[in-house]
Amino acid sequence: MPGSPERFTQDVDRRMALAREWDDLVEQVRAIEGFEDFLRPPRLETLLPAASGGPVVIINVSRWRCDALIVHPTEVTTIPLPDLTQDIVGERVESYLGAVGDRQSRVLRGENRDLVVNGATDDVESNLDDCLRWMWDSFARPVLDHLGHMAPPAADEKWPRVWWCPTGPLTLLPIHAAGDHATPGAAVIDRVISSYTPTLRALVEARRPQPDTEAGAARMLFVGMPETPGQASLPNVHVEESLVKRLFDKNYTPLTGPDATRDEVLRQMPGHRWAHFACHGEQNLTDPSHGGVLVHDGMLTVTDLSAQQHRGDFAYLSGCKTAVGGVTLPDEAITLAAALHYTGFRHVVATLWSVLDAEAAQVAQRVYERLAHDGVLDADRAAEALHHAVRELRREHPDRPSVWTPFAHTGP
Repeated sequence: MPGSPERFTQDVDRRMALAREWDDLVEQVRAIEGFEDFLRPPRLETLLPAASGGPVVIINVSRWRCDALIVHPTEVTTIPLPDLTQDIVGERVESYLGAVGDRQSRVLRGENRDLVVNGATDDVESNLDDCLRWMWDSFARPVLDHLGHMAPPAADEKWPRVWWCPTGPLTLLPIHAAGDHATPGAAVIDRVISSYTPTLRALVEARRPQPDTEAGAARMLFVGMPETPGQASLPNVHVEESLVKRLFDKNYTPLTGPDATRDEVLRQMPGHRWAHFACHGEQNLTDPSHGGVLVHDGMLTVTDLSAQQHRGDFAYLSGCKTAVGGVTLPDEAITLAAALHYTGFRHVVATLWSVLDAEAAQVAQRVYERLAHDGVLDADRAAEALHHAVRELRREHPDRPSVWTPFAHTGP
């Protein structure tokens, strides 16, 4: 009878039985090798290997306090960041997104405005430069000083590496480009090679030894869209395709224009360890699974890419853009590069916002010429190759941070 003591007792007994069954099943799962921490918070000792190649810097932003957590192979140290607050971060990120949105609108309209307009400094460049200086003073310089990277490495020294793991709205900022670029040596790019990781666990996973792959998978998949409805033309897609063809010879598969359909790209992906997307991309900061790259018949989403089992070495996104302009800042944001990294690409090179077509092709050429030899790509040197390519671009455009700031590397 509903509501009777007998029915209540039966319900309690049923719930207790289900709880015992759940506990037994969880214990069975945890007894399987590799699942010891199933449904548990990760243990610190399982995350410290993320720093085996260099320190990982987690920038924590909260309403109570902000700190930099420096993860080393054997310990975690903390640097208080008193000049950083949640409100200031929100204001700075909104200003940055506004500047990037203006820049992006110009690129999509096919404009290439000079730095100086009517004798006045371009507001976009000025706002970006202000953001880079603020990041340098607020957290990048204190972190690098703490790590002992207080000056550029000597000519005969190996460049040190640092992995940035920002949280909240900071994930949208180009931390790798922070600095007072008018002062020699006073910038992240002058002292270390930067990479990003969305989480410590993602970096640990990306550092695991790669399983042997079939010989046929050691190929480059080129996906190019010179013309996309509703988007700016990308005439230099053909330049990038010629570059890939020259460096990989017969060791690549081209999918360009009408051949670059969603189904065909997905069909080709498992047979290629490397992929180059010379097409527009879209990010959805509130629902990253709906972001992706625009191919001939629509959006190839992150969900599409992650639906199949794929373990790639390298993905290069030439011409992707972020969602800017009128964006409500999420508590946590996952960039398109990070989302693709989660799908199985160990190394991802991408741009944080739309860049001019010629600049994208120029950086791609400099990166690939450092990585590709005899039709084989050395993906583990991706961060170093991008670092030097961006430094060269900065030397050519020292007063235009919008030109060289967007390029970033995610991975080990």
